[in-house]
Amino acid sequence: MSATPLPFPRTDTRTLANDGDAMHFCSTCAFSQACLDEGMDKSALMDLHVLVEHVGPFHAGEHIFREGDPFEAIAAVRAGTVKTYVIDREGREHVLGFHFPGEVIGLNAIDGNHYPCNAIALDTVMLCRFSFPKISLLAAQLPGLQRQLFRLLSRDIGRAALLAGDWSADQRMAAFLVGLSRRLSARGFSPNRFALTMARTDIANYLRLAPETVSRVLRRFQADGLLRVERRELEILERDALDALATPVLRD
Repeated sequence: MSATPLPFPRTDTRTLANDGDAMHFCSTCAFSQACLDEGMDKSALMDLHVLVEHVGPFHAGEHIFREGDPFEAIAAVRAGTVKTYVIDREGREHVLGFHFPGEVIGLNAIDGNHYPCNAIALDTVMLCRFSFPKISLLAAQLPGLQRQLFRLLSRDIGRAALLAGDWSADQRMAAFLVGLSRRLSARGFSPNRFALTMARTDIANYLRLAPETVSRVLRRFQADGLLRVERRELEILERDALDALATPVLRD
């Protein structure tokens, strides 16, 4: 029997780029807004920099951590897509979410000593790993960083609650696509043309719909001219119409 791999194996422990004069954080860094809010100078940036480890690559199907693994760190996605999920007592999978560049995984483990879910790479994934004990100490000294941690936690909780209502399949799918578009746009990616890096079955699981319902809704959206879908490539054509369907779920 092979040994269980430790969470976040450290395949590359280099810090983020430093040209000797100015600190350059990844454009998708989950904490970049905290740095801007804080007005950090180079010495303050160095305090955050030394906490960062580049981790990866994780290839499609590889676990980043598993439910029950000891909680040691949170991680920001640098590239790729991560799915989080749990397995119930009957062996059924329940998708909790999808995480894209600039987003953080592991936040739901803060309250305990172990990760409460599984995280798996859906394609080639690179991460920035932050030791949580160290970043907690730094957050106590940097209010901007602390606010960003709270903001990320609140965002995760809000997303988890969005699909709890009695929404139609069209509303759920529209909210998923609009939410995905906004998240990608916030990190500098196209808001209207992107790849669905997750399988239709995973989308269905996450939205609490049958896989055939997901396929049927996407076909109807395409027939109505709201979007164009070719395999996993998707283009939003009628943003206003899609936004109108999504508004009751997203509440904005």
